Formats: sequence, structure tokens, C-alpha cells
Amino acid sequence: MQQEPTGLSGVIALTPRRFADDRGWFSEVWSKRDLALAGITCDFVQDNHSLSLTPGTLRGLHYQRAPHAQAKLVRCTRGAILDVAVDARRGSPSYGQWVGVELSAENGRQLFIPEGFLHGFVTRAAASEVQYKCSAYYAPECDGAVRWDTIGIDWGLAGAPVLSPKDAGAPTFADWLSPFSFEGAA
Repeated sequence: MQQEPTGLSGVIALTPRRFADDRGWFSEVWSKRDLALAGITCDFVQDNHSLSLTPGTLRGLHYQRAPHAQAKLVRCTRGAILDVAVDARRGSPSYGQWVGVELSAENGRQLFIPEGFLHGFVTRAAASEVQYKCSAYYAPECDGAVRWDTIGIDWGLAGAPVLSPKDAGAPTFADWLSPFSFEGAA
């Protein structure tokens, strides 16, 4: 599995190998052993799958706080997305910084997002499907969101995004108190 560091420590782009022949291709998309070799040692307990019908559908920026904070391994299995992670760990040298990675069914890339980061994505194609592994079960009492347009992320949108009421009404990054802290903070 090819590993590519991003501009945020701990956020890693992964590209599994594809073995192609005249029938199509085969790819091992998750291996606990290969992830451990990449420095990723979380245990995933839940898989999620979403379908977004319209290009420009934006989901995020989401998080789940302790004791149910989640790391995620995200991939796009149909269509294409811009997947975004934002460092939300108070005291981190990269607090408030973001990285975006293009994930598509065609490129097969995945993004690992550790606990303490906000996560969101915007669809680039109709009927885009996103699947992701989570290291903690969904806990509605720990679920939260930050408004998508308050951190300076270049989503590459041509117009207004398609949003859920939850995402449209989320607090701004400046008005939000992060429940995450950076272990290396003094």
C-alpha cells in the first residue's frame, strides 16, 4: 500500500495496489498489518456508507468527541469527492489548518483521519458513494459539527453546496470550543 503524508501530521493518504487483467482489477483495501506498517494502529469497529446524488453535496465538518472520538479511513467507491480533514486539537502547531485529498472510484485513494480532526467532503460527481471505517461506534450524544465555510477551505464549489440542516446550522469555527487537545502541548 502506497503511503503519502499530507500537510497535517497523522493524516495520511493511502493508495492500495490494484492488480488488473482483462476482467478488471482486484485490490486489498484494508489490512491491519499494512496499516500498522504505516503507523496506523487503531481498531475499526464500524463501517459507514453514504450516497450523495448531486454534485456539490457537502457533508461536514463533523466530529465525535470523547469518550467516543473517532479515527476514520475514508474511500470513495463510486464517483469522486474532495475529502477534507481539519486539525481541531487545541495546542497543536497546525490547529485550524486543513488538507484536502481527491478520492475517487478511479484513483482508489483513501484518507486516514485520526481522532481530534474535523472531517467533511464535497461530491464532485453525481451519485457519489463514500465508505469509511470508524474506530468508535456512533454516539449521538458526542456528535457535533462545525460550519463548513468558516475555516477558509477551498471546496472548489461553483455555487452554493447542498447541505443538511445540521451542517447549515453548525457553529462557526471561531465560536466553537474544541473538545480535543494536542498531546504535545506545553
